[in-house]
Amino acid sequence: MKERQGILFTGVFGLLLLTWLGFLLHRSPLFAGSGWGAVFGIAGAVLMVVPLAYPMVKRIPYLRSHVTPHVSLQSLMTLHAWAGILGPLFAIIHTAHKFDSWLGIALTATMLLVVVSGFTVRYLLTYVSHDMTDKLVLLQTARGDLDSAWGVLENSPPEKRVLPKATLRNATLASLGIDTSYNEPAVSVVNIAESVADLEYSIRLHELLKLWFGRSLKVHIVISIFFYALLLLHIGAGTYFGLRWLR
Repeated sequence: MKERQGILFTGVFGLLLLTWLGFLLHRSPLFAGSGWGAVFGIAGAVLMVVPLAYPMVKRIPYLRSHVTPHVSLQSLMTLHAWAGILGPLFAIIHTAHKFDSWLGIALTATMLLVVVSGFTVRYLLTYVSHDMTDKLVLLQTARGDLDSAWGVLENSPPEKRVLPKATLRNATLASLGIDTSYNEPAVSVVNIAESVADLEYSIRLHELLKLWFGRSLKVHIVISIFFYALLLLHIGAGTYFGLRWLR
């Protein structure tokens, strides 16, 4: 179920990016102020306020003690993610690709940055963490196999403790993934050692990615604060000029 949800979420994320790029082909200056434009704008604004529930409940003890008995943090996180991506999608539809004012451009840019950084934290960081956990298990197993192969090599006759000379035929078959070593102890040690080295390199790379993705959370929070400030300015300007037009 989580895998399907992740695929669906990624699809909506891709749709959001494609919808934003639609300004290259489409532009409707009057849609944002129309009835349907207002509906999409209000719906998008409401949905973009909903994600505030998760960090507030998570970080405020009073809210956490009263909310979590009824709604789990995991459910709030799921709501946070979906509202945080559907809201911007409705907002892009609301703009109809009319990016004329500095406020509209800044609001759209920060909104997309919030979505991208949130997607990075929510899914890519989780994927890297799970993949690193799996590789740590494989590394532990590979090191055990290496110790066993090394023990076999030490108990082998002296002529078996050196690498056999590889012929051109054997080298060609090995490049195709065909084992021609016939379980030679020295060859087994070398092959397993190479696997251990590859796993250790991959884990170090995952640790680096996890560090950078972890920093994305701080970036996500800072940009979100800036985004909500711009959103308040946008709503205030729209309300002011709308009421002024009615007068």
